[in-house]
Amino acid sequence: MIEIVEKLSAYLDSVTGIEGVLGYLLIIIVVMIGHNFLNKSSQEPNGATQQEEEEEEEPDPPRNFTAEQLKYFDGKNDEKTKEPKPVYLSLNGIVFDVSEGRNFYGPDGPYEQFAGHECGVALAKMSFDAEFLDDMEGCETLNFGEKSELEGWIEKFTHYRCYPVMGRLVPANKLPSSDRILSKEELAGYDGSGEVPEGYAAAPIYVGAGDKVFDCSFGGVTFYGPNCAYNRFAGKNASRALAKMSFDPEDTENTNIDDLPEKQKKVLQDWIKTFEERKGYPIVGRLQ
Repeated sequence: MIEIVEKLSAYLDSVTGIEGVLGYLLIIIVVMIGHNFLNKSSQEPNGATQQEEEEEEEPDPPRNFTAEQLKYFDGKNDEKTKEPKPVYLSLNGIVFDVSEGRNFYGPDGPYEQFAGHECGVALAKMSFDAEFLDDMEGCETLNFGEKSELEGWIEKFTHYRCYPVMGRLVPANKLPSSDRILSKEELAGYDGSGEVPEGYAAAPIYVGAGDKVFDCSFGGVTFYGPNCAYNRFAGKNASRALAKMSFDPEDTENTNIDDLPEKQKKVLQDWIKTFEERKGYPIVGRLQ
């Protein structure tokens, strides 16, 4: 082996005219390998961090919940996907995602009956009695000690357990009447850019469909909210646009559907059914 190296060195010396060229080449090769290794090592953590950042999803903006919508988030398996649902509960109207505490609040956990419910009064009274569930008004009539207990739970969930706040639970008696009549001008004032009413987490987003007005801030902020794909329907009677599956401004401004074929009218009815049954958007009025 040594003899081969000596012959190679002598050959390189004669070709290049430089004595000891093999040694120089070996040094250069070692330096290049070391540089490449160090470069790769230093890049790997950055690459991993970048990948983690890309995989980490931005949290959804806060939304409003009806009591019926909140009930869905009980941690049980979804009937369609068969995947476990998130676990949400409400404390005096503040909706927390307690999925990290699934062992406590999810199925078969000691507090499972609180999942999907307003449970401020129950926790304030340290009671598992079902009569204290879904009692938002009861939070106002707690005695001093019970109010202190409730505030302690909210503090614990927010700062100690760091459960994400998903939005606010709006009781049925705080929702606008489903029979009120809204003019075009009144409807336009609810496009998601207005003030957030007391007890709400997001500004109302009204979308007219058929003769009904739905508040899509109850779960549809990422679709109908400002700068979102369907925001052009917010604050408008979108019946014609929904029926035609159209973003054409002429269809969002024209509310007449009498000239549409039955097939498109059926599409509109499907949208209304989705809003009412699948999404559970509350009906907050009628179109004039």
